[in-house]
Amino acid sequence: MGQYTAVIRQNGKFRIGWIVEISGVSSQRETREELLENLQSGLEEMLELNRELAYSGMENSSYETVCPNK
Repeated sequence: MGQYTAVIRQNGKFRIGWIVEISGVSSQRETREELLENLQSGLEEMLELNRELAYSGMENSSYETVCPNK
Protein backbone atom coordinates (compact mmCIF):
# COMPACT_ATOMS: atom_id res chain seq x y z
CA MET A 1 0.00 0.00 0.00
CA GLY A 2 1.25 3.50 -0.78
CA GLN A 3 1.41 6.40 1.61
CA TYR A 4 -1.63 8.50 2.37
CA THR A 5 -2.17 11.77 4.24
CA ALA A 6 -4.29 11.87 7.40
CA VAL A 7 -5.61 15.25 8.54
CA ILE A 8 -6.27 15.35 12.28
CA ARG A 9 -8.07 18.09 14.22
CA GLN A 10 -8.94 18.44 17.88
CA ASN A 11 -12.66 18.94 18.44
CA GLY A 12 -13.41 19.25 22.16
CA LYS A 13 -12.26 16.06 23.84
CA PHE A 14 -12.27 14.19 20.50
CA ARG A 15 -9.94 14.10 17.54
CA ILE A 16 -11.46 13.93 14.09
CA GLY A 17 -9.57 12.86 11.01
CA TRP A 18 -9.80 11.86 7.39
CA ILE A 19 -7.64 10.57 4.57
CA VAL A 20 -7.05 13.31 2.01
CA GLU A 21 -6.55 11.09 -1.03
CA ILE A 22 -9.51 8.69 -0.51
CA SER A 23 -12.98 10.16 -0.19
CA GLY A 24 -15.13 8.61 2.51
CA VAL A 25 -12.38 7.53 4.93
CA SER A 26 -12.93 9.49 8.14
CA SER A 27 -13.24 8.85 11.86
CA GLN A 28 -13.59 10.39 15.32
CA ARG A 29 -11.87 9.05 18.46
CA GLU A 30 -10.64 10.31 21.82
CA THR A 31 -6.95 9.53 21.31
CA ARG A 32 -4.61 10.08 18.37
CA GLU A 33 -3.58 6.42 18.44
CA GLU A 34 -7.20 5.19 18.28
CA LEU A 35 -7.94 7.61 15.47
CA LEU A 36 -4.94 6.53 13.39
CA GLU A 37 -5.79 2.84 13.89
CA ASN A 38 -9.37 3.48 12.80
CA LEU A 39 -8.28 5.50 9.76
CA GLN A 40 -5.83 2.74 8.76
CA SER A 41 -8.58 0.13 9.01
CA GLY A 42 -11.03 2.30 7.07
CA LEU A 43 -8.44 2.97 4.39
CA GLU A 44 -7.71 -0.74 3.92
CA GLU A 45 -11.43 -1.53 3.69
CA MET A 46 -12.10 1.27 1.19
CA LEU A 47 -9.17 0.24 -1.04
CA GLU A 48 -10.37 -3.38 -1.03
CA LEU A 49 -13.93 -2.31 -1.86
CA ASN A 50 -12.67 -0.09 -4.70
CA ARG A 51 -10.63 -3.04 -6.05
CA GLU A 52 -13.62 -5.38 -5.93
CA LEU A 53 -15.82 -2.85 -7.72
CA ALA A 54 -13.18 -2.18 -10.37
CA TYR A 55 -12.57 -5.89 -11.04
CA SER A 56 -16.22 -6.89 -11.24
CA GLY A 57 -17.21 -7.63 -14.81
CA MET A 58 -13.61 -7.76 -16.11
CA GLU A 59 -13.83 -11.22 -17.76
CA ASN A 60 -12.42 -9.98 -21.09
CA SER A 61 -10.12 -7.32 -19.69
CA SER A 62 -6.58 -7.11 -18.45
CA TYR A 63 -5.10 -4.95 -15.75
CA GLU A 64 -1.69 -3.67 -14.70
CA THR A 65 -0.30 -2.58 -11.36
CA VAL A 66 1.13 0.96 -11.40
CA CYS A 67 2.91 3.05 -8.81
CA PRO A 68 3.08 6.83 -8.74
CA ASN A 69 6.43 8.48 -9.44
CA LYS A 70 8.40 9.42 -6.38
